[in-house]
Amino acid sequence: MWSHLGILAHSTEGAALSFLSFCQEGFRRLGRHDHPDITLDYIPFGRSMPAWDAGDHDAVRRTLAVSAERLARAGAGFFICPDNTAHLALERPGDDLALPGLHIAEVLADQAARDGRTRVGVLGTSYTMDGPIYPRALAARGLAAELPDPEDRRTIHEIIFTELVNGVITDSSRRAYVRVIERLAERGCDAVALACTEIPILVTPADSPLPTLDSTRLLSAAAFDVATGDTPFPTWRGGPVGAEASA
Repeated sequence: MWSHLGILAHSTEGAALSFLSFCQEGFRRLGRHDHPDITLDYIPFGRSMPAWDAGDHDAVRRTLAVSAERLARAGAGFFICPDNTAHLALERPGDDLALPGLHIAEVLADQAARDGRTRVGVLGTSYTMDGPIYPRALAARGLAAELPDPEDRRTIHEIIFTELVNGVITDSSRRAYVRVIERLAERGCDAVALACTEIPILVTPADSPLPTLDSTRLLSAAAFDVATGDTPFPTWRGGPVGAEASA
């Protein structure tokens, strides 16, 4: 019996890509039109933006916890949150979430280690790039995290919030991201983490000067493995990450 996946959405385009990539994983592995059950719950992103702007991660966690509870009531057995920044809030101390879940940074860092990477450039929102999630997850596997310089971080963040979360894709923004990745390559990176779930919509592996670690599709593939029983069930229910968070 397959496990029912809950997608705890926090931004539109990333959640949509996660849903599609999970279904497509099923089509590849199980056959036409087949995949484990999925429920997606989405409290509009705009309701959390004042808390993000205020740095109130506890308030964001309370909103995400409502979605987790609704997913549990819908029959989901575990969750993924296809939003890297949201994990800053999910990691805040608090009551256990209603469901166990996979942690996106742990999934990506595991893949980087399997690929033999040593120094990974990290692209995402300013919250993610300035936060501890990826440096910690990569360091736990003996890998270094490299951030773009401050001006490049501003460019990346602005494009995410003015374009990508609204489904706007432009060649000029793609070129801007490629230039940032080129500079990371010059600084010794051997891969780049697309650590905002919207970035893979803009930058494909063919575009990137470095091998990409696509947080969206990696998370969906890891969720598929759990749902079909190919990997163990997660035990992390929010809060600070320990050994139990590894996917």
